[in-house]
Amino acid sequence: MAISKDKKQTLVADLTELLTNSKMTVFAKYQGLTVAELQELRKAARENGVKIKVVKNRLVRVAMGEIAVYKDTDTSGLSGQLLYAVSDSDEVMPAKILAEFAKTHEALEISGAFNDAGQNLEVAEVKALAALPSKNELIAQVVAQLLSPVTDSISGLSGGLSGIISGLEAKATA
Repeated sequence: MAISKDKKQTLVADLTELLTNSKMTVFAKYQGLTVAELQELRKAARENGVKIKVVKNRLVRVAMGEIAVYKDTDTSGLSGQLLYAVSDSDEVMPAKILAEFAKTHEALEISGAFNDAGQNLEVAEVKALAALPSKNELIAQVVAQLLSPVTDSISGLSGGLSGIISGLEAKATA
């Protein structure tokens, strides 16, 4: 059924706003997924602050043409039935959500992505982003690295004088 011109204009306006605020937009082929599987994907995405949109590629191109960052972006990869995973708060989460879902649903195939600078990312780059630890995991790793000298010192102090001496010797030889 055809969409009215007013509805298309509303969709383009919504897409323009969504893409303007987006840090990362990942697109994937979804042909072969059932409605229940799409709902499962939407739920997982929503829990992680990612929006899933299924919209005609032509409307996405029109919306991208209205945004200065995306005017020169190559949109030749936007073909076939695509869904778009968009996040305005995390650069990696759309890729992670789709990659995780694709592990158990072979019908979902990541096709590429656009970052907030208007660059077109290839499938390999998107999969590499999906393999990265989450933002919270990276923060935890940095905090653990920053606290390791303090933890070592506390361990040395709790072991008494011999612990301090052996700790200092270990640091001196390292």
